[in-house]
Amino acid sequence: MTMKKISILCALLASLSFLSACSGSGEKDDGNKVSLSTGWKYLRLDDGGASDADFHTAALDDASWDAVRLPHTANIEPLVVNDQWQGICWYRKSLDVPAAYAGKKLFVELEAAMNYSQIWINGTKVMEHQGGYLPVVLDATDYLNAGESNLLAIRLDNTDNEVTGPKPLKILDFNMYGGLYRNASLTVKDQVYISHPVLADQVAGGGIFITTPKVAEAESEVQVKTHVINEAAQSKAVTLVQSVYWDGKLVNQVTDSSTLAAGEDRALEAQLSVTDAQLWSPDAPNLYELKSELIVDGHTVETQRTRFGIREFEFRGTDLYLNGEQIYLRGVNRHQEYPFVGYALSDNAQYRDAMKIKEAGFNAIRLSHYPHSTAFMDACDELGIITIDAFLGWQYYNDTNAFKNNRYDAARQLIRRDRNHPSVVMWEMSLNETKMPIPFMEELHQIVHEEYPGQNVYSSGWMPDVYDVFFQARQHRILHGYHPEIGKPYFVSEYGDWEYYSSNAGLNQDKLDKTTRLESSSRQLRAHGEKRLLQQAYNLQESYNDNLGTMAFGDGYWVMYDYNRGYHDELEASGIMDIFRLPKFSYDFYQSQREPSNGVVVKIASYWQETSALDLKVFSNCDTVELFLNDRLVAKQQPDTDENSTHLGHPPFTFKLDAFEAGTLKAVGYIDGKVAAEHAVQTPGEATDLVLRVDESGKAPQAGVNDVVFVYISAVDANGTVVPDYAERIEFEFEGDVRVMNVEPVTAEAGIAPAVIQIGDQADVLTFTATAEGLGAGQLTIHAEQ
Repeated sequence: MTMKKISILCALLASLSFLSACSGSGEKDDGNKVSLSTGWKYLRLDDGGASDADFHTAALDDASWDAVRLPHTANIEPLVVNDQWQGICWYRKSLDVPAAYAGKKLFVELEAAMNYSQIWINGTKVMEHQGGYLPVVLDATDYLNAGESNLLAIRLDNTDNEVTGPKPLKILDFNMYGGLYRNASLTVKDQVYISHPVLADQVAGGGIFITTPKVAEAESEVQVKTHVINEAAQSKAVTLVQSVYWDGKLVNQVTDSSTLAAGEDRALEAQLSVTDAQLWSPDAPNLYELKSELIVDGHTVETQRTRFGIREFEFRGTDLYLNGEQIYLRGVNRHQEYPFVGYALSDNAQYRDAMKIKEAGFNAIRLSHYPHSTAFMDACDELGIITIDAFLGWQYYNDTNAFKNNRYDAARQLIRRDRNHPSVVMWEMSLNETKMPIPFMEELHQIVHEEYPGQNVYSSGWMPDVYDVFFQARQHRILHGYHPEIGKPYFVSEYGDWEYYSSNAGLNQDKLDKTTRLESSSRQLRAHGEKRLLQQAYNLQESYNDNLGTMAFGDGYWVMYDYNRGYHDELEASGIMDIFRLPKFSYDFYQSQREPSNGVVVKIASYWQETSALDLKVFSNCDTVELFLNDRLVAKQQPDTDENSTHLGHPPFTFKLDAFEAGTLKAVGYIDGKVAAEHAVQTPGEATDLVLRVDESGKAPQAGVNDVVFVYISAVDANGTVVPDYAERIEFEFEGDVRVMNVEPVTAEAGIAPAVIQIGDQADVLTFTATAEGLGAGQLTIHAEQ
């Protein structure tokens, strides 16, 4: 073998080794896109002295810095965050670029970096970015040296920011946690390549843009616009092959050949018909795959695969139609935080959150009040959850060009990032609960239609002016009314929480004295007990029923999960699940509002203790329900017909019992005279044992991706019933490559002690043991695969 061949072979092996090192952790590798999530060194400036002037240089010794992998939070916070860390932090990564990449195009992407980022490569400052929720993408070609070790250094600042907003943290109703809290990647391309939709910075262009201008089951039309750039020194013969696949089978394919001059970029358009189209909807979230192959001078230089759905949202008057059928958006709001790790959720954790929303009976979600991760958007596409996409904004407007231009840029970047997701029904381009000048709103509305031209594309906002769709929270409708003469589609953006206040501070809730901040009878922790949890469920039933009696085409309950707030030293507890994703009775109410074809529901809303209500609620989507107490029939009933059930598709069932009797309650649901489902609860006794389970929610715990998972430790009696009064500390031990993220001791709330665990790098068998005084130990084994 000649020396030249040996050199080529060594370069190829080095390139393959680089790809393996970057993507061998189980993360997706698209061939030319490799993960940069491992091998980072991290330091908070408050841990490293006052000066960081040389932190971007190769001369700095970072051996004492923490070794971390992404997603990563800047600070592990306590469960209740009343003094969230803000400040400066640094990330550094040594990046060995194979010699085979000489002459290639190299792009670095951070999916999110909170909030003001500055980036250096090999000591040269290459970029600054304002904003912590959208991708930071840079062309690193001129800064990375092939065949050498390179230094990537990133300085992050998550302190209050007048350019990006929103309100300062100390008066903010949510938290903005620091760090590189999503994934990072390096994309390697040839000199002729498909551009990145954010980096290309072209109106309605850049990257791959898929639309479906004609939607019908018999035959649909798919249009694809692909932006190709030739940075070679000479013209190139370019062929672009677009192939549509359904369930792995080729549906249609078109080929376009052209010549691009040196330095030329061009949008190449293709139109493909799809017969017997499988349309996308919440009940049938059918996804196609577009395979885009770029061939230059007879060689395939790039392949991209993009999932998409064939669907059409359309307003007819004020009613929403999907694929020609009217639909009501039964939605919910969500904040993206987890306990302790803040925003640093793995892609699997994002999916699990989406799965819980789907299983709760919702078909839509408002992404309040900022862009959520692409992994969460992918999950919504896959599971059939309609999304209202939003950029950052909450009770803050700054009438400076810097702020306004930042918001305009963010609006464009959001649409360019998410335009191929079939789940997106509209773009929320207003600053939530903020007075905005008309010209500012008009510009944002225009951006939506510039970036996504065509029919049935909608802007939305919380002011009745300008936007295509009007958002209004129920509390504002109660206080100010709704005026039908506006004539716009109307969405109840938030409800069920703030209108049940004890003190109304309007948009200045941070100014209330802390001793009066109970605020809402809908805000109930699981520890608050059966009576107060039933009050929350009652509020939600009443308000949801009220929404259904308006002209609204949908609504969004506030909120799915309990969360922290910058201005308050207690959790905001209006979630139908707590911050650890454990359900409250309200979860069962919403689940019962789905159609039986999506899952039959019968749930008794009681712990059946001596203090339990004798007016017993059963949430069900069945026709009739029988209730038994200790095997004796109490009653067989139809759904409730009271004033709070008039518009519900599936009202609850209220059974009136004469007296408490310890034992077993069993509810049996019937549909068309046949038993469809049943549920039983048993009076809890004294706790005797601990039982452990892991929350998978559609995704098994995975090694090598910083997966964060909940393990629930239940205190049960001799019959296996959770004991809701048990609130003791649990000793929690583990074996294997795993880390427990809880800051405080693992302690039971309403009989269940949650632990947040982070899976390590290596595939491993993980063993967890829980003990408590006087109780039998519990053990759980998890097989974490890569």
